[in-house]
Amino acid sequence: LSLSFSLSLFRSVFLSLCLSSRCERSSGLCFSDGKCHIDYILVYRKSGPQSEKREIFERNIRAEGLQMEKEASTTDDVIFLKLHAPWEVLCRYAELMNIRMPFRRKIYYMHRRYKFMSRMEKRINRFRGWLPRKPMKFDNNTLPDLEENESFTAPFSRSRIHHFTIHNKDTFFNNATRSRIVHHILQRVKYEEGKDKMGLNRLLSNSSYEAAFPLHEGSYRSKNSIRTHGAENHRHLLYECWAWWGVWYKYQPLDLIRRYFGEKIGLYFAWLGWYTGMLFPAALVGLMVFLYGWFTLDHCQVSKEICQATDIIMCPICDEYCPYLRLSDSCIYAKVTSVLPCRVSTVFLEFWKRRRAVLAYDWDLIDWEEEEEEIRPQFEAKYSKKERMNPISGKPEPYQAFTDKYSRLIVSASGIFFMILVVIAAVFGIVIYRVITVSTFAAFGWALIRNNSQVATTGTAVCINFCIIMLLNLYEKVALLLTNLEQPRTESEWENSFTLKMFLFQFVNLNSSTFYIAFFLGRFTGRPGAYIRLFNRWKLEECHPSGCLIDLCMQMGIIMVLKQTWNNFMELGYPLIQNWWTRRRLRQEHGPNAKASFPQWERDYNLQPMNAYGLFDEYLEMILQFGFTTIFVAAFPLAPLLALLNNIIEIRLDAYKFVTQWRRPLPSQAKDIGIWYGILEGIGILSVITNAFVIAVTSDFIPRLVYAYKYGPCAGQGRAGERCMMGYVNASLSMFRVSDFENTSVYRDYREPPDSPGEPYSYTLQFWHVLAARLAFIIVFEHMVFTIKNLIAYLIPDLPKDLRDRMRREKYLIQEMMYEAELERLQKEKNEKKKNYRAHHNALP
Repeated sequence: LSLSFSLSLFRSVFLSLCLSSRCERSSGLCFSDGKCHIDYILVYRKSGPQSEKREIFERNIRAEGLQMEKEASTTDDVIFLKLHAPWEVLCRYAELMNIRMPFRRKIYYMHRRYKFMSRMEKRINRFRGWLPRKPMKFDNNTLPDLEENESFTAPFSRSRIHHFTIHNKDTFFNNATRSRIVHHILQRVKYEEGKDKMGLNRLLSNSSYEAAFPLHEGSYRSKNSIRTHGAENHRHLLYECWAWWGVWYKYQPLDLIRRYFGEKIGLYFAWLGWYTGMLFPAALVGLMVFLYGWFTLDHCQVSKEICQATDIIMCPICDEYCPYLRLSDSCIYAKVTSVLPCRVSTVFLEFWKRRRAVLAYDWDLIDWEEEEEEIRPQFEAKYSKKERMNPISGKPEPYQAFTDKYSRLIVSASGIFFMILVVIAAVFGIVIYRVITVSTFAAFGWALIRNNSQVATTGTAVCINFCIIMLLNLYEKVALLLTNLEQPRTESEWENSFTLKMFLFQFVNLNSSTFYIAFFLGRFTGRPGAYIRLFNRWKLEECHPSGCLIDLCMQMGIIMVLKQTWNNFMELGYPLIQNWWTRRRLRQEHGPNAKASFPQWERDYNLQPMNAYGLFDEYLEMILQFGFTTIFVAAFPLAPLLALLNNIIEIRLDAYKFVTQWRRPLPSQAKDIGIWYGILEGIGILSVITNAFVIAVTSDFIPRLVYAYKYGPCAGQGRAGERCMMGYVNASLSMFRVSDFENTSVYRDYREPPDSPGEPYSYTLQFWHVLAARLAFIIVFEHMVFTIKNLIAYLIPDLPKDLRDRMRREKYLIQEMMYEAELERLQKEKNEKKKNYRAHHNALP
C-alpha cells in the first residue's frame, strides 16, 4: 500500500513539474513565476476612461480569491491584466455552477444481437474488407484521450471530492472550464456600490476595458510533424486534424472542438457537419436526375415537337423591336427544361434530433438547464422606477407594463412590414428593368444578344438583383433599432428577437425575386390584342415559349453561386486582410521578428475578435442556404450539389477562422441550436407548399398529364408514356390573327381560335381541366407529404433505443455507486466510533 501510495504521489508531482516546465517554455501562458496558469485576460489602455471603476473592480476581483498580474504591452500604452483562479476558487465555483466532472470510468455492456443482424453484420464486414479502412476517420492514436467523455460524471461537490478522478489538480479542470469559471466570477463582481453596478459586460460597453478573452493554448504551427513528434497543444492538434485543408474529407473531431471551444460552438459544427452529410444523398439524387434528363434529351416527345416546329410562328415578346419567333427557336431551352423534374426534400430535422440527443448525452447536457438570466442594463435603466416580485428568485425587479410592451411590439412589427415593402419595391424595380430592357436587347447590334434577348434580360436582371441583395444587407441597423425599441428583458430574449428579424429581412431579400419568377412572371400579362400594360405603356414580361422554369433555374443558379462565393470571401478574406495589416504595422514599427517575440496574450490581442453576435452570422448563412436549397428544389435539382460543395469548403473556412484568425471565444454551454431549430421547421413547411406550387403551376407537369390522360392519343387508356404526348405542343398553343399580315401567329395558352363559333379568345375546356388538376395536385401533394412527414416523425423517436438503454443503465450504476459510497461512509463512521470507545475505555483507571 505504501509503495502504491508513493508511486501515485511521484506521478502527481511529476505531472505537476511537467506542466510547470511546459508552461515556462511556451511563451505567455503563465504568470512571470512560471507556475500560475493564465485563465483570462483583460485589456485596457493607460489613457482610457473609467480608471476608478477599474480599481474598484480589480479590488473586488482579489476579494473573490482570483490572482492577478499586470504587464504593459511592448508596442503601445496597452495594459494586460492576467487572471488566475487557484484550486480553492475553482472548487468553490464549480460546485456553485453545478459543473459535472468525471468520477469513474464507464462500464460498457454488449447489446442483445439477433441472429439475422449478426449474419448481416458478418456480410457487411466481409464487403468492408475490400474497401480502405475508414479513410474518413482519424487514427485514435492521434487524438488525445478525453477522459471526461469515457467516464460517469456528476455535479462537483467539495464534500465528496474523494469520489472524483483527480490525478492532478492542475489538469483536473481543463482550460475551457477554468475560463468559464473565471468569466462567471467577473460577471458578478461589483465596480460601484449598488445592486446593479456589476459585471464585466457593462465595463466593456462603457470602455473601461477594451477587450476580454481566454488565451489560445500556444501556436497552431510547429516545425515538427504531428506524426513523428505529436501535437504541441490542442490548438496545434485542431489545426492539423480539422482546420488544415488537407483533411477536408475527414470527419470533424467534435469532442476535441467541444473541449477547446465549448459546447455551443461544438453543437454548431456538429449541426453543420450533419447537414452537410445529409446533403450527400440529396446531391446524388439531384445529379442523377439531371444526368438522366440530359442523356434522354433526344427521346423527349415534347422537345422533339418543339424542335421540329419550324412552321409555327410565335407572337413577339415585346412591342417594338422584338420580331416574330419560330417555335423551333426555343428548342435548346425546351431541352434544358426537360432536364429539371421535381424531388421531395429529406427528413433532415428528425434525424438531427436523434444526433443532438446523442451529443447531449456524450457531452453531459441532458440535465443541463440555463441559469436564471440577469436583466439587461438597458431594460433596468428604462423601468427601474416600477418593480415587481420575481416568482423564481423572489426578489423585486424592474417591470414593463403590458400596454407598453405590446405597443412597442406593434411599432416593431410595423417597422418589419415597412422594410419588407422596401424589398418588394426593389423587386418591382427589377420587373420594370426586365420589361424595358427586353426591347433594348431585341434591337441590340450583336446578333448573339439580339437572338437571345430574353435570356440576356434574365441574366442581367439576376446580377442586378444580386447587387441589390447585397446593398439591402444594411438591414442589420434597422433590426438593431427595432429590437432595442422593444426593450427585451434578458439577453436571450434580445438575441431571439434580433435573430428572427434578421432572418425575415434576409429571407425576403434573398427569395422575393425568386418567388416572383416562380409564381407571377407571365401569369397576368393578358393575351395578344388585350395585353395588361405597366403604367399603360409597357407590356408585362412573358415567359419564354419553353416556359418559366428556365428563368427560375437561372435565377437560382446565379444567385446561389454568387452569394456563396461572396460570403466565403468575406468570412475568410476580411479577417485575413485585417490580421495582415496588423502584422505589417508591427513589422514596420518593431522589426521583422517582432511578432515571434510577443507573448501569447499579445499575439491573441492582435487577432480579430469573434463577431459581436456570436455564431449568428454562421447560422444565418447556412439557414438561408437550407431554405434556398429546399424551397425550390423541384425547379433546380442541382441546388443540393452546389450546397454540398459550398459546405465542404465552409466547414474548413470556419475551422481555419476559429483556430487561426480569431481570438479564442469564451467556451459556453448550450443544449441545442436554439431558435434556429424553429426557423428550420418553418422552412420545411414552406418548402412543401412551395414545391407543390412549383410542380403544379410553374412546370408543365400537370398540363402534360391532363393531355396524356384526357386529350392525347392514349386518352381513356390509363397510361401516359412518351407516345401519348404526341401533339401536346399544338394542344398547348392558341391561335391569334394579326390583321396586318397574311399569316397567323400563336402563343402559349388554352384559348379559342379567332374564328370560333362561340366567343373568340375565351378559355377552352382544356384550360379548366388543367386548372382543376393543378388545384387537386396541390391539395393531394401537400396532405400526402405532411402525412408522411408526421408519420416519419412519429416512427423515428427523438432518443435512439441504445441511447435510452445507456441512460437507464448509467442512472442505475450511479445509484449503486452512491449506495456503496454511503455504506462505506457509514462503515467508516462505525469503525471510528469503536476506535474512540476503545481508546476511552483503555484510558479509564
